[in-house]
Amino acid sequence: MPILNFILQLAGATMLLLFAVAMVRTGIERSFGASFQRLLTGQQHLSGAAAAGVGLAVVLQSSAAVALLVAGFSGGGVLGFNTGLAIVLGGDLGSALIIQVLSFRLDWLIPLLLAVGGWLFVKSGNRRFRQYGRILMGIAFILISLQFLRQAMEPIRESAFLPAIADYLARDYLTAFIVGAALAFTMHSSVATVLMVVTLVAINAIPLDAGISLVLGANLGSAIIPIWLTRGMSRSARKVPFANLALRGCWALAVLFLINLFHPLEHFSTIGEQQLVIYTHLAFNFSLLLLALPFTGLIARMAEILMPAPVEAAVQDINAPASALDRNVIDTPHLALASIKREVLRMAEIVERMATPVMDVFESGDLDRIKELRDLDGQVNDTLSGIRTYVADMSAAKPAKSDLKAARELAEFAISLESAGDTIAKRLLPLATDKAKKGKKFSPEGWAELRSIHDRVMANMRLASSVLVQNDPECARLLAVEKTEITRLERKSRKKHLKRLADGAVLSFDTSNLHLETLRALADFNNQISVIAYPILYRTGQLLETRLIEDVDKEGVPD
Repeated sequence: MPILNFILQLAGATMLLLFAVAMVRTGIERSFGASFQRLLTGQQHLSGAAAAGVGLAVVLQSSAAVALLVAGFSGGGVLGFNTGLAIVLGGDLGSALIIQVLSFRLDWLIPLLLAVGGWLFVKSGNRRFRQYGRILMGIAFILISLQFLRQAMEPIRESAFLPAIADYLARDYLTAFIVGAALAFTMHSSVATVLMVVTLVAINAIPLDAGISLVLGANLGSAIIPIWLTRGMSRSARKVPFANLALRGCWALAVLFLINLFHPLEHFSTIGEQQLVIYTHLAFNFSLLLLALPFTGLIARMAEILMPAPVEAAVQDINAPASALDRNVIDTPHLALASIKREVLRMAEIVERMATPVMDVFESGDLDRIKELRDLDGQVNDTLSGIRTYVADMSAAKPAKSDLKAARELAEFAISLESAGDTIAKRLLPLATDKAKKGKKFSPEGWAELRSIHDRVMANMRLASSVLVQNDPECARLLAVEKTEITRLERKSRKKHLKRLADGAVLSFDTSNLHLETLRALADFNNQISVIAYPILYRTGQLLETRLIEDVDKEGVPD
């Protein structure tokens, strides 16, 4: 029974720790997600990219999340290998800094974080403040989970069971290294794994040598997580995660043998064992960053040799992608619906490819690039025609009403996506062309507002694709809230622009129509991609039919 009770308490503390880390990450992503792409792709120097990685890992509470962002942007062609690798290495150092902060005994802070975070999350009507509340409560839960972990270890620390395992891990450092890697991969969080090891060392549940080996293994395990999570991405997207795994694995093994063969940590015996584990973790990540950063060009060439671009990908005509509509399953409703959904998702990806570089071509005035993006609208139109025909033919097969309704909902979203493509091709890109030909310039303030709104709209584009795939009511609700938020930001930017006009800003006068039309087009694009949320919200009873008051007497007073 004591062993069973120990396992139960350990599992509960571990799950609470993982939940708390994910809760903090979710709150930060929902608050600042639209700024991440600018932060990652706007770095001109490797040192700045590494610093950006450190900052992102600190706020996201996860180096794996940083690696996934880098993989996504690398796969989309908006982030180079050298910059991406620097960001990922910086992210690993940032996650190590988190360990130092969270390892302090902050018991007094827990009730304050719970009180303030709970009040913001439950009582605040502002979406951003609600996410701040989520973040504060997540940090409190992390601290509580570490308390639970210490309490779970207390009864068993003096038993013969735990010391026997701990002594074995201290003697067999390779096994401890593998166990640390497996723990980090299984928990999908190096932060949670290292925090657990630090806590165990602090309460003398495991010796220092075993703790160091476990932490070095956790560094390897954390590099395996992005490899697993990006297994469905393109080869270009996976180059950075694989390079990070190779660097981190080789350096972790080198440091493991160095420490266990030469015992350099004996010279730092005056430092507490808990702090020594943390310093070793920090030193490992900092030294890896310093060693690898000057050689990113060489690593890039090696990655290109080991992971060359597929030949067929190099010669494939970008303007002739294959359709996902399968005529062979049109008489099988659930397979036909899956086929339609894949095609609509492909359509959404084309629209996203059109929309992502819009602000870049506004800035560069590259007319050839503008023409390439406008040509993609033909793909969008052809895809919509195929979906319409497929849904019509599916209807002729007399499917169940629910299946037919689902097919029509997907077709309606496809129509909205086609309108979104037209907004890019027929409104935004002509505005970019006009700006380039006439040499106009936005005011710094107006340009910053437009870029910020565009970033947020693109985050909503990715959220809309997630809603399409998952049919998740929570994501659909967030997308609907974001639609209202974009409308608010559009109104706010318009007021600021008019104020600049009133103050006599010359640049604002020169680009007034351009600014307002771009602002309106971005808001319309966001409205068009948000359509996917409403059928889900209607089905789950989260959307009112009307916001108007139904019963009003003759004096205009509600009954």
